[in-house]
Amino acid sequence: MKVLLFLQDRTGLWSLPAWFAERLRQQFPQLRVAYSSNSAEAEAQLRDAEVAVTVSLSSEQFRAATELRWIHSPAAAVHELMTPELVNSAVTVTNGRDVHGPVVAEHVMSLIFAWAKAIPQAVRLQQSHQWGKEIIWNGRNRPREIAGATAGLIGLGSIGRAVARHASALGMKVIATRERPEQGSAQGVHQVFASSQIDQLLEQSDFVVLAAPITPSTRGLINSERLARMKPDAYLINVGRGQLIDEAALIDVLRNHHIAGAALDVFDIEPLPSDSPLWDLENLLITPHTAGLAEKLWEREYALFSENLQRYLSHRPMLALVDRHRGY
Repeated sequence: MKVLLFLQDRTGLWSLPAWFAERLRQQFPQLRVAYSSNSAEAEAQLRDAEVAVTVSLSSEQFRAATELRWIHSPAAAVHELMTPELVNSAVTVTNGRDVHGPVVAEHVMSLIFAWAKAIPQAVRLQQSHQWGKEIIWNGRNRPREIAGATAGLIGLGSIGRAVARHASALGMKVIATRERPEQGSAQGVHQVFASSQIDQLLEQSDFVVLAAPITPSTRGLINSERLARMKPDAYLINVGRGQLIDEAALIDVLRNHHIAGAALDVFDIEPLPSDSPLWDLENLLITPHTAGLAEKLWEREYALFSENLQRYLSHRPMLALVDRHRGY
């Protein structure tokens, strides 16, 4: 049986470390483990691969992979894999949501703290050598308490559940929306709304956290009408995907201070173009898609994939299964 590791990333951040393939070969000597980093080579390698580790696969590549039975995406998002050919096939798909969820949730909490405690303002004042205590206190958005504030989670997957645990432990009231509310709540969540009730969540939340997958129904989810539902002193945080937000609408809302501010880790176009107006908004905190980065990332990826590989070989239920038709 052949396992193909196929990751394309010009930044190098998503390149598998050299030890990943070697450790697989040592742990699973009965398997053929191949590695490819370019499309032309991958198409040839895919022809007899039964398992592929990749974050994207074109329709042409999928059609060439006639032996493929399982795809594992190290990323949480799988929309770049969801071609009609794959969706309508019997190929199993798993992803790294449980690897990234806890780390991204920590990032979310850091962004909540940053805005609640006026850290971006303090950093700007430090850079201009100003003792800005009065400036911060008399500013548009004063420092505030975390305890007692309401966190509204749009998406209650691995990220949302981890944020809920952290936020509730700090005394925050946590509410959430999920596509299938009949699945119930999660630890620390006070109330769960259906996706159709998102406006109710926006109207109540002090911090709105976007952690939903990209599907046809979530693209452009946060538009001008939805932004108008938010409190004027509320903050929007996006660690899902840039396409969840209408960026032009958000720019207008932030420029006119209709909400207190936003923190974005993901964008429509990445890297964010240097001429984007987002860079110059004082009430926007930008992190360059680093929410999921951590020193032990690939160790945890290996632990998940190797466990699933053992389960696959022994025909046991696998972890982190993706519903191909739902897209997450």
